[in-house]
Amino acid sequence: MSKLPAEAYAIIEGRHSDPFHYLGLHPEGDRNVVRAFLPDASNVEAIGEHGETAPLARIHDAGLFAGPLPNGSTRYQLRARFGDNVVELEDAYRFPPILSDFDLYLLGEGTHQRVYDTLGAHPMTLDGVDGIGFVVLAPNARRVSVVGDFNFWDGRRHPMRVRGPGYWELFIPRARVGDHYKFEIIGRNGQHLPLKSDPLAFAAEVRPKTASIVIDERRIPHPRPAPDRANALSSPMSIYEVHLGSWRRKGRNEWLTYREMAEQLPAYASDMGFTHVEFLPITEHPFDGSWGYQPTGMFAPTSRFGSPDDFAALIDACHGAGLAVLLDWVPGHFPDDPHGLGNFDGTALYEHANPLQGRHLDWGTLIYNYGRTEVTNFLVSNALFWLDRYGIDGLRVDAVASMLYLDYSRPAGGWIPNKYGGRENIEAIDFLRRFNTELFAHFPQATTAAEESTAWPQVSRPVEYGGLGFGYKWNMGWMHDTLKYIGKDPIHRKYHHGDILFGLHYAFSENFILPLSHDEVVHGKRSILGRMPGDDWQRFANLRAYYSFMFGHPGKKLMFMGCEFGQEREWNHDYSIDWHLLQQPRHSGIQNLVRDLNRLYRALPALHELDCDQAGFEWVITDDANSNVFGWIRKGNAERARCLVVANFSPNIYRDYRVRVPFAGKWHEVFNSDSAHYGGTNVGNVGEVRASEGPTPELSLTIPPLAAIFLVPES
Repeated sequence: MSKLPAEAYAIIEGRHSDPFHYLGLHPEGDRNVVRAFLPDASNVEAIGEHGETAPLARIHDAGLFAGPLPNGSTRYQLRARFGDNVVELEDAYRFPPILSDFDLYLLGEGTHQRVYDTLGAHPMTLDGVDGIGFVVLAPNARRVSVVGDFNFWDGRRHPMRVRGPGYWELFIPRARVGDHYKFEIIGRNGQHLPLKSDPLAFAAEVRPKTASIVIDERRIPHPRPAPDRANALSSPMSIYEVHLGSWRRKGRNEWLTYREMAEQLPAYASDMGFTHVEFLPITEHPFDGSWGYQPTGMFAPTSRFGSPDDFAALIDACHGAGLAVLLDWVPGHFPDDPHGLGNFDGTALYEHANPLQGRHLDWGTLIYNYGRTEVTNFLVSNALFWLDRYGIDGLRVDAVASMLYLDYSRPAGGWIPNKYGGRENIEAIDFLRRFNTELFAHFPQATTAAEESTAWPQVSRPVEYGGLGFGYKWNMGWMHDTLKYIGKDPIHRKYHHGDILFGLHYAFSENFILPLSHDEVVHGKRSILGRMPGDDWQRFANLRAYYSFMFGHPGKKLMFMGCEFGQEREWNHDYSIDWHLLQQPRHSGIQNLVRDLNRLYRALPALHELDCDQAGFEWVITDDANSNVFGWIRKGNAERARCLVVANFSPNIYRDYRVRVPFAGKWHEVFNSDSAHYGGTNVGNVGEVRASEGPTPELSLTIPPLAAIFLVPES
């Protein structure tokens, strides 16, 4: 064998960054010469476009072959012998590039709003040949190869070429939908990294396996749309928060599939009167116990419950049942599993290199580098992807506070200030504003909600007015204060009267959602029912009163699964919630209560039209701490769209309790949490009461114990 050029050895040794420069078809004088690298092949022939053949010489024992094409052909196939098998194959190195110059420009600029159309694995036809085009970002890699079912997971066989600012691409002919694959990456210092899953994969293997799976995401059936104006500030919004792995189980504690959930969940949530379902993160994740909050596949619905088509069927079923769908989205951090984004190309590509910026101490996860255009482009495109491809109606953004503050949960000296010396993460703020701006621009009917636990200003105000641009913000303060209050024995509540009143001082500073979420029923906090004081009767009465208070309070509503029937124990993600409790009247009574509250909330404009507007609320009882009584008027847009809510958090019955109201005449008691239908004692106002005439009309009410009543004026 003659001495080979350095390029040939770079191919053989797997360190050539542009294999197309050497492999494939190349003119040499008046001939077209083909070079092919086929490890383990004993001999190789080139087949011209008219079927003529010519042997390729073996120029290196590692499997490097070269020779002229017959009759000056420009199109060809290869025929190779591997042991006793002879196969005809297309040469991946004869096909044109995948990425256009415009794609490369947008990717380099960080303004490509649909990276999922170009990066990842996509079925395509080039030069009349079907195959899969692979594209991945790895700017600091020395070499990137696609490995998978189509090449014996051998990184020598399909090295990619790098284009633009570090995008590696390769069309692999005859690779197909359903193939498993990963990327084999050699870092800039020659280190072989663990095989990496595709950051843009649309499907993945069921854990503990981690390979990406080729699918044609353009063929995923698009769900029908959600009800119009489901997310509007003036519309009722009552959210049923669900962890898909533990809502229900079957057989021997097995998960339901997406399609099995499609047959059960939408019908149940709709019957319960909810307007929305919100799924804890469904993006692919390796560890069940993370509940999805440590994702490794941001574009892939988890394969635990089925395929992308199956997930789309679940969304379609929800929409068909009149429910909008929200996804819990995690752009704040990601795990350091070796197959994931961490140290992706041998460097800190997606994360910060400095652990004072790039690692969460509490969660052991990595923090996205929001100052990098490729990273923010990846995340914004991911947000748009779920709305575009699956018809999702909005995103709840996890752990926003951890993104906003550089010193979040860090000790003194354990963080790096911003360029002005402050603690605000300027790059993360810019990212959140861009994310909200682009999402609402593309999907004006959608919404976003921030889990933001601090007093950061204007979270749900438009970006053009200095806000972060979210549609809603979770009201964590309301949740903490009210749960603290309701957990006290009634005899002590008069000393904590302000815990109920305080929330109304800021209730309209943001567009709030009142959350009773999964975080409140784990880690020793007990269930919501488990926090209620007293004997069994008092516990259930307290719970009924608290839920009623929540639905009468300004703000949209969110309730985690199991709360709607008074789950006794804490939530355990490894098991179904305790549906058997519904055989007990007290628990079925709670379920009846929540169903009726949802229906009332939706039916009465006074309870939802001005949820986020100060004009929709008026206190009428604030100073009766000794009785543990509160009262207020909720208002809709119409003059007589009014609802009086009176909550009694004591075990006493109050008779002839005087409450001023805006209108004389009849007021109908449209809801009473002490109804026997809910497990109560049926103390109340026998359906209606008449307000006194005069300049200040008053009602004389019977207020049941540990209960709330809702009254509306006769129209």
